Amino acid sequence: MIKELLISEFLQEAENTRKVLEAIPDSALGWKSSEKTWSTAELASHVATIYAWYPEVLLSDAFELSEFKYERENHSASENILKKFEENFALAKEAFEKLDENKLNTPWTMTMKEKVLIPPTPKYNIIRTTLFNHLYHHRGELIVYLRATGNKVPGFYGPTADDKF
Repeated sequence: MIKELLISEFLQEAENTRKVLEAIPDSALGWKSSEKTWSTAELASHVATIYAWYPEVLLSDAFELSEFKYERENHSASENILKKFEENFALAKEAFEKLDENKLNTPWTMTMKEKVLIPPTPKYNIIRTTLFNHLYHHRGELIVYLRATGNKVPGFYGPTADDKF
């Protein structure tokens, strides 16, 4: 039952992620809020890439980040980022279908070259935080980037200020 609930949220929120990525025009890709932040293209690419982490979390008990191969798309065009999202979403969906619900309480760890980044934590908690909440955080940043560049913001949970009634 928990797996079904997680998949339901995953599918609903993937649609919201798709909406925000579709809303990014090429003209906004180079915009940065400050020198310390990613550009819109880099942030959108990161959002698309998070979906590639799902198999590493759902189907294993450890993730060695230094061995993860980022397949960054050419993020000079929004359509490339959206295409990478769709590819990674398909991988994530397949991993969710293979997930053994009995392993949701199994400890999961993230390391980088033997340094522990995330200590042993129940896999369910990692799904909620490292996958879901992490993604929602960055998706929210993208909404701010869209507003700051004068673009329309899609509604996720109801209308936005851009919707006319």
